[in-house]
Amino acid sequence: MTLEPLDPAETATPGTAATARAAQVLLQFGRTSGPLGVSEIARALGMSKAVVHRILTTFVDAGLLLHDNSSRQYMLGPAAATLGARAMDVSPLRRAAHDALIELQRLTGETATVSGRVPGGRVYLDQVESGREIKMTVELGRRFPLHSGSSGQVILAYLTDPELDDELARPLDRLTEDTVCDPEELREIVRKVRLRGTARSSGQRQEGAGSIAAAIFGSTGRVVGALSVCGPAYRMTEAFCDAHEPQLLAAARDVSHKLGWRDQERSDDSA
Repeated sequence: MTLEPLDPAETATPGTAATARAAQVLLQFGRTSGPLGVSEIARALGMSKAVVHRILTTFVDAGLLLHDNSSRQYMLGPAAATLGARAMDVSPLRRAAHDALIELQRLTGETATVSGRVPGGRVYLDQVESGREIKMTVELGRRFPLHSGSSGQVILAYLTDPELDDELARPLDRLTEDTVCDPEELREIVRKVRLRGTARSSGQRQEGAGSIAAAIFGSTGRVVGALSVCGPAYRMTEAFCDAHEPQLLAAARDVSHKLGWRDQERSDDSA
């Protein structure tokens, strides 16, 4: 994913600018499952290789990153893993969704997941795996874009119109052959999701996988994440989704209530 270069005009002081650059470099490792090199990061973020190298060296010294001398690439280190694990452990959304995931997995027989919205996308915070031999599992903590997969698209659907415009103005990466990358097609998907209340996808984020998702709202009425049920695409049929859609919507509503959301707030926002 290519990011916009940082705009110096948006930063108050040289110190905050440096901090923002460092944060962008570290966050880049959340957008990929593999190691990254200096040149690759510099191109993606619009920074000089010298600046990127200095930032990476600092993070290596702190244990947030590891450096492979043979490949000259960097990867997340043990300190980053500790922070990530701690962040998930204390996540209010993850805690609020715990019982709902267990119940959804029991009712559907498929893997149930909860995703949290983060800048530029979403991350899986937790899952309760299907007990079936052939099943879907997700990678916790990895950032995924909102235009791919039902969990991302249901979050996309409940953004404010300016937020939606910003998301669709980004470069939209094609994760599979079925990933929808056309902004106008995504706007039509958003329209249908808003009418139905759920998003459905097949093979858009991961080949051979299907899912249905419902949005989770926070105390202010803003979308903060999504609950989903996912499995092999051949089991995630329209009939399956139709049968379990009411259970998923009820579960997402219950999690939203635990986070302080009230139905009337959402109704007022949508008016």
